Amino acid sequence: MSSSELVPSEPVSRVRAAGRALVIGVVGGSGSGKTTVARALCRGLDGVAVLIDQDAYYRDLSHLEPDERRRVNFDHPDSIETELLVEDLTRLATGVAIDKPSYDFTAHVRVPGRVRITPHPVIVVDGILLFVDPRLRELFDIKIFVEVADDVRFIRRLQRDVAERGRSVEMVVEQYLTTVRPMHVEFVEPSRRHADLILPEGGQNRVAIELLEARIARELERRRVTWAG
Repeated sequence: MSSSELVPSEPVSRVRAAGRALVIGVVGGSGSGKTTVARALCRGLDGVAVLIDQDAYYRDLSHLEPDERRRVNFDHPDSIETELLVEDLTRLATGVAIDKPSYDFTAHVRVPGRVRITPHPVIVVDGILLFVDPRLRELFDIKIFVEVADDVRFIRRLQRDVAERGRSVEMVVEQYLTTVRPMHVEFVEPSRRHADLILPEGGQNRVAIELLEARIARELERRRVTWAG
C-alpha cells in the first residue's frame, strides 16, 4: 500500500475522521512481538495512525514500599487502570485529545508529565490484556492476536527485562514462573477467542501485516475519511 493513498498534505493536527476513528487492538503474550506488529501498522499508515500502549496504564504504586511493588502481579488485569484506558480511548476515538500517562517500569510508578496524543483516523492499541475486559473489547473495530511459541516469547522477555528494565536473570525467571506464565494461561491465551485475526510469528509475518494495511485502507475509504481544509 502506498502511503500517498492515506497521508494528507495538511499536518496531522488538522486531520479528522468522519464520525469515529478506526480502533485496532493488538494482543499477544509477553514477548510475542505485539508491539512490533502495532508499530509496523502505524508506520504503514504513516501520518494517519497513532499508537497507544496499554502498559502506560499500569496503576501507580508510589504509595507502596519498593519491596511491596515488586511483589505485585503485573500480569493480572487488576494491575491495569482499565477505567482510565477506556475513557481515554473513547475520547480519542471521538476526536478529543488525551494526555497519556507515563510509567517507570523499574520503579513501578507513574512519572510526572503526560504525553499529549491528538486524534487520528486510526488508533492502534497494544497490550497483553486488552481482550479480557468487555468494555475494551467493545471499542475495537479490528482485534488481532499475535501468536508466537512460548520459548521464543520467554527468551525475548528475558533479553528485554535484563537490558531495559534493570532486572537480573534470576528475577526474570522467578517472575515468569510465578505470575507471567500462570496469568498467560488464565487470561491472555483464552482471550484469543475474541480475536478477528490470529497472526502467527508476529512482526516477522510481513505478508499478513501488508494484508492488514490494505484491509484498514479499505475500511477508511468506507468510512469516507476526510481531511480538514
